[in-house]
Order: sequence, then C-alpha cells, then structure tokens
Amino acid sequence: MQEQCLEQNDEGGVCGQALRVLWARPLIRACLVVMLLFALLAGYGEAMFQYYRQTDQTPAYQRVDLQKRYQPPGFVRFFTTWSAGDLFRHPLGTDNLGRDVALRIVQGARIAFQVGVVTSLIAIPLGVLLGCLGGYFGGRTDSVVVWIYSTVASMPGLLFILAIAVVVGKGLMGVYLGIGLTTWVGVCRLIRGEVIKHRDLPYVQAARVMGHGPFYILFRHILPNIAHVIIIVFSLRFPAAVSTEVFISFLGLGAQNEPSWGIMINNARLRLWQGMWWELTFVTLALFLLVLSFNLTGDALRDAFDPRLKK
Repeated sequence: MQEQCLEQNDEGGVCGQALRVLWARPLIRACLVVMLLFALLAGYGEAMFQYYRQTDQTPAYQRVDLQKRYQPPGFVRFFTTWSAGDLFRHPLGTDNLGRDVALRIVQGARIAFQVGVVTSLIAIPLGVLLGCLGGYFGGRTDSVVVWIYSTVASMPGLLFILAIAVVVGKGLMGVYLGIGLTTWVGVCRLIRGEVIKHRDLPYVQAARVMGHGPFYILFRHILPNIAHVIIIVFSLRFPAAVSTEVFISFLGLGAQNEPSWGIMINNARLRLWQGMWWELTFVTLALFLLVLSFNLTGDALRDAFDPRLKK
C-alpha cells in the first residue's frame, strides 16, 4: 500500500519535467518575461499608490497640467527637437489633462493584477471545494453541486456580473464579487471530473484501507495530485478576469477615479479622431500583451500536463 501511495504522489517529477519542457520553448520564455515585467510594474504601482495614500498627496498620475496636454510620446518629440531629455519626459505622452500616460498604464497594471488575483481567490477555492465534494461523495451531494453550478451557468455571465456590480455599487468591490461569484462554475466542473477519476484509483483505496477519513483523503491525497489542474485554471482565468474588468470599467461600472485600462480606453477613443493616437495605442498594446502571455502560457501548461499530448 505504501508503495502505491508513493508511486501515485510522485507528482513533483512530473511537474518538474513539464516546467523544463515549457522553459525549453522560446515563445513561452518570452511570455514569462512579459508576465514578470507586468508583475513588477504592478508592484511598483501598488507601492506608489500606497505612498501617495499615506502621505495624502495628489498622485503623480493624477496631476493635471493643461499646459502639457496632448504631448506625443518622447520618441516622436525627439525627432522634432533632437533633445535627449524628451525621451524620458512623458515617454508615452500625455492625455487631455496633461497626465502622464506611462504612469497611468502602470496603475492600470496594478488594478488588472488586483482583479486577477482577488477574483481567483474567490472563484478557485469555491469551485475546488464544491468540485471535490461532489466528485468524491457522489449521490445527493453531487446532485446538489450539479444543480447549483447548472443554475449559475444558465444565467448570462456578463449580465450577472453587471447586476452584482450595480447592486454592490460602483468600484472594484463590485467587480471582485461579480467576477468571482460567476466564474467558479468552470473550475467546479473541471475539478469534479478530476476527483471522479481519482477517487477509485489504487492509492485512494489504499488510504481507505488504512483508515483515513474522506476529508483527509480528499485534501491530503487527491488534491495534491490534481494541483497542476488548479495552476492551469488560474493561468487561463486570470486574463479572462482582466478583460472582463476592462469591459466593465469601459461601461463606467468598474473602477472609479482610478486609471483603469478600461477607463483610459473609453477616454482615449473620443480623441482618436483628433489624431491623439498614443494613449489608446499603448493601453491596448499593454492589455494585448498581458492577456496573450497568460493565454499562451496556460495553453502550454495544459499541453505539458496532458498525458495524451506528451508525445
């Protein structure tokens, strides 16, 4: 029995081999670098946000200077003035109120990571818990779990998120609850299927013979063996949460008085026809790179851990 458990729980070798396969792919390495860069920018933005909040000062990314509004990016000004200082003063230009676009994009990355992490902390534990209970116990417990996620899945997801955001109120709290409470269904279905596959395997039967209870088997034996599935789910739902937050903020129900990417896109689109292209271009590019990097990495993780695709 002990040998069966050890053989089944040798997941570290599988994870290590999968990570080595991922690192050997140049495209995935580039995606990891992009995600790390955005994470560092988000951390810097959070430190800046907390500093200005503690010192009760107007943040640099919110300071209005009408004399500097509509300044193009630094490299565009450099080819006009041939002054090296223009490359570093407002490198991505300014908006209609003279606010620095680069600093506001950094704050948008902070909000994006907050939404991705907080909504994952709501959706993934809820989906994992219900999926484990329904998949392991079966019977009436499984019927109740299936009924709950079928009911939630039958509602239009985006409308449900908007309804929660309206009830809670404008701001990030409504975004957190709206996205977190509506996106756990896919996690629950996936975990439930994995638990059903594992509950009758030899290492689980050995744990039952040894006298372990169902919750001990679930969270000490089965859950560690499907942990890689949770990692894949996080990598795929993180960009989906970010994109949803951008759309909600674009509609005016998300972040308030904060430089969210959705708010920046909504403001910049009105000035695009006037030739002010840089704000919309750089915000869209940042969103595109972040979402694409997470999606490619999530697909690569799924392929690396899928035994049918190992060859």
